[in-house]
Amino acid sequence: MIGYVTMGTDDLERARSFYAALLGTIGASELMRLPDEEANGFTLYSTGWGQPGIAVTRPYDGMPTDRGNGHMAALVVDARAKVDALHAKALELGGSCEGPPGVRGDDGDQAFYGAYFRDLDGNKLCAFRIGPA
Repeated sequence: MIGYVTMGTDDLERARSFYAALLGTIGASELMRLPDEEANGFTLYSTGWGQPGIAVTRPYDGMPTDRGNGHMAALVVDARAKVDALHAKALELGGSCEGPPGVRGDDGDQAFYGAYFRDLDGNKLCAFRIGPA
């Protein structure tokens, strides 16, 4: 249902480096980069065309980036180890922890295993896996 989410940044090169390294841990790469002067540097990362993605760009209105309180993008992965790896990579790259990896609620077939972190601009993300390890 979601095609892509956009994360605003005031430092495009820093954001590109962060997301390229972070999303590379789950097999995603840069699929599209529009010119800085025409599209505020819109850059899309995904595991493939037709798959959900994350874009980074400077705000369209030219104003400073302002993270949304209560806004978050969640990345689904197929193993708890990938949740752990994304969280660790985000922190290694200078992101901040908003909740360490772990099961929220009951463990089992429908368990929610997630980790929360912020990127370098303060945008909140979650990596999660539904089900057992």
